[in-house]
Amino acid sequence: MSISKEYTKGLPMLEKHRQQLIKDILDQQQFASVRDLTEKLNASEATIRRDITKMSKRGEINKIRGGAESINVEPKKKHLSSSAFIVDKAKRVNTKRRIAERAVQLCEEGDSIIINGGSSTFMMGEFLSNLYLNILTNSFVLANYITENSDSQVSLPGGEIYREQGIILSSYEHDSTENYHASMMFMGTPGIGKFGVMESDPLLIRSEQKLKKQAEKLVILADSSKLGKRSNFILCPLNEVDIVITDSKADPELIEYFKTTGVEVIIVEAVDD
Repeated sequence: MSISKEYTKGLPMLEKHRQQLIKDILDQQQFASVRDLTEKLNASEATIRRDITKMSKRGEINKIRGGAESINVEPKKKHLSSSAFIVDKAKRVNTKRRIAERAVQLCEEGDSIIINGGSSTFMMGEFLSNLYLNILTNSFVLANYITENSDSQVSLPGGEIYREQGIILSSYEHDSTENYHASMMFMGTPGIGKFGVMESDPLLIRSEQKLKKQAEKLVILADSSKLGKRSNFILCPLNEVDIVITDSKADPELIEYFKTTGVEVIIVEAVDD
């Protein structure tokens, strides 16, 4: 699931994961053009070409005209982390990374926290490496990253692996989740506004509500594009949210509304990607 530490030691997190995804895609379909990779990874052609060159020099893939191919003769089975999970057609990733960093700053050494699976919360992993925490997460890819890069204690709920979402979901009413207590739960959302915190998949709502019950505070990571945006389902009303971390491009009126409902709003400076 991860690139050799010999190669990743000096790479920024976003580059490392993008290159891992390139390898995953090639392992599954053998060949991909530069255009195909730019669309799947939401990156520029120049970035993808640089990645291919670096990876080719390290012997991880073969660089060919117009794209790249896997060094493996036979296609591999799907990896635990699908490209849909990490990439999530993500825009404004640098801003989201700042939001993730600010979220980690809320944690103190020895805290017990819950991190819900998702592309935004996955970015917290980079900044958790210097803390010792007790972490419950339903994200198996985040759990893998944390165990490889920190000494924190990591717990996973029981259930089935859902590759596209990158999480574990339990079909049972009672599982290990109910034995865990946390000071905070961190989660992303497809939308948050006056109507509450939105969710796009009804399967996720049950799992997230179970996790939310075990935490004293709910912290939502939502860049400004998610504010005021609606989705198919409502996870919870605003009065159940304690903190929203967003960026400086957020609608001021909506920010003020959040504050009037008792929600603490933390704003990070937006970054142009």
